[in-house]
Parts: sequence; C-alpha cells; structure tokens
Amino acid sequence: MSVVLSIVMLAALALLVGAFVLWKRTGDTKKALLMVFLAAIAALNVAIWTVPDSSGDAPIDKLSESERT
Repeated sequence: MSVVLSIVMLAALALLVGAFVLWKRTGDTKKALLMVFLAAIAALNVAIWTVPDSSGDAPIDKLSESERT
C-alpha cells in the first residue's frame, strides 16, 4: 500500500509541475487550476491514509495489521 501512496504523491507533484508549465506556455488558467485541484485531492487522500487519528493510529497501520493475520 505504501508503494501506491508514493505513486499518488509523485503523480500529484507531476500534476503541479504540469499545471505550472501549461499555465506559463499557453496561459490556459482553467485547465491549470483543474490540475492543481486534482493534485490537492490526491494529496488529501494520501493524508487521510497516513495521518494518525486521536488514538495515534493511522489507517494505513490498521490495514497493515489486518493483512498480517
């Protein structure tokens, strides 16, 4: 699962870089903002899986524990 989260973060970074390049080359603000929005959603999804809750356990840790049994 950590490989998937890493790929999602790399994709989010690529979306941000691509949005900047698109905006600088063509001036197409709408598509660039949509790419930034998608990158933010991807980063938020990774945060949901990795940020610990009030008990100190992250959902990805709980998933890893259930896979071991």
